Amino acid sequence: MTAENTDEYDLIVLGGGPVGENVADRAVQGGLTAIIVESELVGGECSYWACMPSKALLRPAQALRAVKNVGGAAEAVTGDLDVRAVFDRRDSFTSNWSDDGQVKWLDSAGIDLARGHGRLTGEREVTVTDADGGTRVLHARQAVAISTGTDAAVPPIPGLREAEPWTSREATSAEELPESLAVIGGGVVAVEMATVYASLGTKVTVIARSGLLGSFEPFAGERVAAGLAELGVDVRTDTGTTSVTRTDDGVVIELSDGSTVITAEVLVATGRTPRSGDIGLDVVGLEAGRYIEVDDTQRVPGSEWLYAVGDVNGRVLLTHQGKYQARAAGDVIAARAKGDAVDDAPWGRHVATADHAAAPQVTFSYPEVASVGLTEAEARKAGHEVAAVDYDLGAIAGASVYEDGFAGQARLVIDTEREVVLGATFVGPEVAELLQAATVAVVGEVPISRLWHAVPAYPTISEIWLRLLEEYGRQSA
Repeated sequence: MTAENTDEYDLIVLGGGPVGENVADRAVQGGLTAIIVESELVGGECSYWACMPSKALLRPAQALRAVKNVGGAAEAVTGDLDVRAVFDRRDSFTSNWSDDGQVKWLDSAGIDLARGHGRLTGEREVTVTDADGGTRVLHARQAVAISTGTDAAVPPIPGLREAEPWTSREATSAEELPESLAVIGGGVVAVEMATVYASLGTKVTVIARSGLLGSFEPFAGERVAAGLAELGVDVRTDTGTTSVTRTDDGVVIELSDGSTVITAEVLVATGRTPRSGDIGLDVVGLEAGRYIEVDDTQRVPGSEWLYAVGDVNGRVLLTHQGKYQARAAGDVIAARAKGDAVDDAPWGRHVATADHAAAPQVTFSYPEVASVGLTEAEARKAGHEVAAVDYDLGAIAGASVYEDGFAGQARLVIDTEREVVLGATFVGPEVAELLQAATVAVVGEVPISRLWHAVPAYPTISEIWLRLLEEYGRQSA
């Protein structure tokens, strides 16, 4: 064991993923000193086992399907996906699981790095234990920000943990294609990984206790289930898993309907759990293993110095929302340190107001699902008087140009009292690029009367905005 040494910084950040990087960067830009404590790879889950590798795996099949659906281009397609080439491209996105580039960025940004596991050991104090057992005590003059993220949850299904299932990490980093794969779960990770592996040639079974994408508009899950079936996936909804056993012949999965599925591998994709079990929360009076409650500036209520940013606070488990929180948190930590004014009113510089009802999300399934804000059910539950306006995306002229047989659906959720958009959902090929316009409309609370003047270019798929407004006009006439 090496000798203990003590260092002092304005800000200590636990967790070196994109959220932790952004907290530290904004604080340093605000004139503070900062150090990140990271026990794995700088860049975190998103860079190596989630956002980037999963989208790199999804894109080749998406591109091939797009070409095959355009007459004239389809005739030029002569082969199938090259699985090894797909994996190699994925590896390039993860830098072959090396964080050298991310560490260089920290250096260029003036952010220090401590390798090891960090735990709170006192007020504004973090003790870092490195791989060799050596310890280093860090003291924060201003703040400690916890940005440790989440881990894949493994539900208490008999035999599941003992069967050594894949989680999202194994699914996004696999180097060999399994002959068959069962996916337990019906959320975003489940449908994206089912899309990946079915597209690459694996026989996939999805086992969902209820429907698919249950937190989205109902038509989203229905269309994705149909898309998966088109890819050859055996989609079993409203079906529970009663036991899992790994044998010499494969993984045996017993289902609540009495049937059995036997596959080469099983992926558990049933949600996430906060990575907060061994970071010293008890020292500051918080419960280990739970999401950490924060206010809109990401500060823990009752504390002047402790912040929790990103997935670990449980507000919105999306990388881009975590980075949004991080920008606010880094800026407000610097402002409070310097005695500057804090802009913590709704939509102010130092708060993450959009977390509550304006978070955008894309599910890169087949077909894609892009959504922002409230669903119709959520809006009604929140007490809004709403109209849900639907339109067939395939009926848009720009869609017919884009792809032969383009199929999809769009919905706006409109507050009929204030005449503003509360939410939007688009389902169809590559609809992700429609989402930012909807996000601006929701965040900006743009009046419907003004949206009429945002004329979509013709012929583009964005013409859906005109058609949705026309449909709302007919409904409200």
